[in-house]
Amino acid sequence: MNGNQEKMKNDPERGFTSPENNIELKPNAIERLEKDINNPEKTVELSPNEIETNTEKARTEALDIAKSTEFNNNVEKKAEKEPKKRRGPINKKQRDKSFSQTMHQVQSELPANSRIFSQIIHNKYIEKTSDIVGGTIARPNAILAGAFSAFILTLLTYTIAKTMGYALSGFETIAAFIVGWFIGITYDYLKLLFSGRK
Repeated sequence: MNGNQEKMKNDPERGFTSPENNIELKPNAIERLEKDINNPEKTVELSPNEIETNTEKARTEALDIAKSTEFNNNVEKKAEKEPKKRRGPINKKQRDKSFSQTMHQVQSELPANSRIFSQIIHNKYIEKTSDIVGGTIARPNAILAGAFSAFILTLLTYTIAKTMGYALSGFETIAAFIVGWFIGITYDYLKLLFSGRK
């Protein structure tokens, strides 16, 4: 180590480049550079070693500033990419928006015929009507009981009418279905009344 370098190492104003002192002396270095810029005669008096040291210092400070701004930009970008945290329960508007986005995405992947059919049956009014009908008159147990009783009662009525020689009008099947439907819907409501489960 020559004399100039040792002198610079011991003189904090000259700018020792160890990591600890570099961080502490940044404000002093900036003030000194501002003084040097404002005093053109002093800049001419700098030795090549001082110019090299100041240039290196400026380069490291610029790199530090660039790294910190790059880090801040990355943090901001990550914050923008992260979805906003939801507060409280999901409301009807959010549910409807999510449903329409999902339906639009799924329908865009369907073939043309299926897409048109899906748009028709997932129309808001048709869905509401279907839900109401499915919850009242078209309950699965009622339909199943109606179909089963229509088959059994029509078979019995036909067998009796055939052996006794009566003619059937055609309303027997519909009447048997209605009777079975009433049995099924009564069963559903009694089950719901006593068990509390659908």
